[in-house]
Formats: sequence, structure tokens, C-alpha cells
Amino acid sequence: MMDRARMPLPVTLNPAVRPAAEGPPAARRVHELPKPKGEPVIGNMRQLDGLRFHATLENWARELGPLYRFTVLNRTMVVASSRPALTALMRERPDLIRRGSRTSVMMEEAITPGVFSAEGEDWRQQRKLVMRALTPEVVHNFFPTLAALTERLRLRWVAAAEAGRKIDVLRDLKAWTLDVTIGLAMGHDIDTLQNEHNPLQRDIETVFERIARRLTTPVPYWRLFRLAVDRESDAAAQRISDAVAGFIANARARIAANPALRAKPSNMLEALVVARDEPGSGFTDEAVIGNAITMVFAGEDTTSNTIGWLLDFLVRHPDCNAAVAREADAVLGADKVLQDYRLLDSLPYLDAALREGMRLKPVAPFMILEPVADIVIDDTLIPAGTPIFTLLRHSFERDNTLVEPELFRPERWLAGSEPGADDPARKLFPFGGGPRFCPGRYLAMAEMKIAVSMLAHQFTPVLDPGAPAVEERFTFTMTPSVLPVLLQPRR
Repeated sequence: MMDRARMPLPVTLNPAVRPAAEGPPAARRVHELPKPKGEPVIGNMRQLDGLRFHATLENWARELGPLYRFTVLNRTMVVASSRPALTALMRERPDLIRRGSRTSVMMEEAITPGVFSAEGEDWRQQRKLVMRALTPEVVHNFFPTLAALTERLRLRWVAAAEAGRKIDVLRDLKAWTLDVTIGLAMGHDIDTLQNEHNPLQRDIETVFERIARRLTTPVPYWRLFRLAVDRESDAAAQRISDAVAGFIANARARIAANPALRAKPSNMLEALVVARDEPGSGFTDEAVIGNAITMVFAGEDTTSNTIGWLLDFLVRHPDCNAAVAREADAVLGADKVLQDYRLLDSLPYLDAALREGMRLKPVAPFMILEPVADIVIDDTLIPAGTPIFTLLRHSFERDNTLVEPELFRPERWLAGSEPGADDPARKLFPFGGGPRFCPGRYLAMAEMKIAVSMLAHQFTPVLDPGAPAVEERFTFTMTPSVLPVLLQPRR
């Protein structure tokens, strides 16, 4: 008999989410939802392993269905995973639905507030600021720098291969992504790829790790007292803010010396400064600092881990690996790194492989949302302020039209490859959805395509037989525990 949690949901044209004040009364209340067994007072707290947090929620959804609850210290959380409900929740942001307040507060406690944690009208203003700094034109102006940083990554790998040194691919991808992000966001080349002990990189990693640990810690002890790790994180966050303030001063000096940068800023920080300095903009230097830092946090692990997961799939599927290499060879030709941003659209198979990798191993497998007023989800009344864990990955497992969805098959995203390949109902959520769709999507896709096309054109990734098994670990993003990939130069 088919597990009811895996059965396809009926298609409905009615909204899956609505304000409680509209329409008939809900048929049930939150306390009537199914829940996993727990313990008195602490509820399900002991079952929520931080590094496997996402997997625990997904396993419960397979057992309990698309809408259930769990409790921690007598606080009730709701978990939703039907695609219609998730789509509707994201569509209702930021007026009816907001990011989980606990997540936003923790982000603001650790770093200067930015568009990630902003809500309501504040979010609308900051979104305008960030969108000015992440337009395709800004990314196009930055593309020569992106190509140069990718060439530096290629040369590092070539030198390591020639010297017989084992390449730590995931470490280098993280450093390269940070260099790219700092280069675009701040206009500075910190070269963490070669300088493994760069203090700014260490500070960013320190703050990132602290946010991740706090998100999965039930009791916010740090608001009462600080442990040594919290004091270390506070100091790192202050050093990051001081560094960004210095970058802003440098950006203003460059703009004053070259007024043409007002029309064509060469990096995100210049674009933010130009927008902030316009008469009546309403923006502050604090908003510039917060969003520049947010750009770094949002762009480092997400991009490098997405590439890492894709490489893990490619080394296990040699036919897909070969298809990516053939396409890269045809597009790059004699170039070792993509030099023309217009050629990014000439890599349809790589684009499909990235989509398939993000479907199976999204770096954000869930999102925490919260209603600002009572709402109804699937005929269940959800009170205002109730945390809602939206299982983005599991929603696709639960309700999709794919052929053999458990398999890695990039071809499924190419038009005409299988029934419904261009069906908009297949929409993925790796960059969120609705009005708060990730503003950095274009940059992230450009980064991933230029890096993977270079790798496929110059190297053959193969499985490292001596590496341990890969495990999913939740560390604010879903990270591979290891990347069992060896790079062999192509002849």
C-alpha cells in the first residue's frame, strides 16, 4: 500500500493559504494536527539534532503528512510541505507572512541588519537599494573580474596537479566564492584562495558558525550571559563592520575621483553608495554596511556548496559528467575560462544539471516563516506568530510530475526530454519565491556556470575511492560533510 505521505496531492485552484478573517471558519486547530511523540515539557527537543535538523523534519513529514506540528519547551511549531501551501505562503510575503522572527532577531544580533532580516516597509526600501546593486548590468561590468578570479582558481588547481598535491576542492571553492563575493560587494581582492589565514575570512566563518548554532539552540542563553564563543563572535562581527566602513570610504573616494562610476558602478558597494547618496534617498550608511555584509553571508556558502553537491553527482554519473564537458568544450573553445557573459546562456545542459542538483540537494532545504495575523492553511487555523517550517525540498518529493524523481537526470529540465519538462508547476525553490525572491539569483547562476564550465573544460572530476561517505549537514546551509572529488587535468 502506498505511504499516504508520498501520495500525490490533488490539484486545486483554490488558495491553499488565506487570512483567517476571510472565508468560512477553519475546520481544525493547530493542536489537532498530528505530531511526533515527545517528552513532557521539553517536547521533541532531544530529537532535533542540529546537524540533521532538516532531515528530521523531512522524515516526520513522510510519516505524518504535509501539515503537522512539533513542540520544544511547550512552544508549538508547524511544518508545511504541500507545494500549493508553500507557494501561497511565499506569495503573501511581506504583508501577511514574514521571515521567522527568531531567525531575523538572531541575524540582527550577530551582524548589522540588512534586507535579509528586514520586514514590511523597511524591507521594501532596502530591497530597492539591493536591487540597484545587483542588476544584470552591474554583474556584466564585474564579469571581467569574475573571469580573472576564476583563472586564478584554475592556475591553483593546475599547479597542485603538476606537483602531485591533492586538491581540497570544496575548500578552494569556498575561498574562491568568498573572493568573488568580496570583489563584487566591496571592490576589494582579499585573495583567500592563496591566503588561507586571511583574518576577514576567519571572522566571517566565525560569525556564520555562531548564527548556525544559535538557530538550532532551543534556549537563547546568550541574551543572559556570553560564553567565550559568543564574545569571540561579537568581536569578529565588529571587525567585519569596521572593515566594511573602510571599504565604503574607499568607494566614495573612487566615485569622487571618477564621477562616471555614478552611472556605471563597478561593484555592488559603489552601487549602494550611489543610491544612498542620492538626495532624499532615505538610506543610511548603516543600511549600506548591513546589506554589503548580508551579500557576503548570502553568497559564500550557498554558491560553493551548490557547486560541491553538483560535482558529487557528476562524479557518480560519468555520462552526465561527459555531457557537461562536451558542452563546455564547444562554448569555451580555445579559452580556458569563459570571457563573455553573453555565453552564459549557451550552456543549457549545465543549467539543467545545476537545476537538478539544486532539486535533490538544495542548500536551503527549508525556510522558517511566520504569519503576522491568524491564517488558514489547508483548512487549519494557524495563530499569528506561530513559526512555520516550510520544507522546500520535501515539497518537490511529495508533489511532482517527474519520471523516476529519485534519480539525478539533468535532461529532465530540457524542453521535450520528458512529458511536462517545461511545466511551470515544476518550479523549484532554491532562490525562494514570491516578492522576496532572492535578488542575487543572476549573480549566483553566473558564478556557478563560469566555475563549473572551467572545471569541466580543463579537468576530469573523478570519485575519490578513499573518501568517507558524504553526509548532509545543516550548518545554516545544507553542506556536504566531505567532497570525494579528485581533479585530473585533461590532456
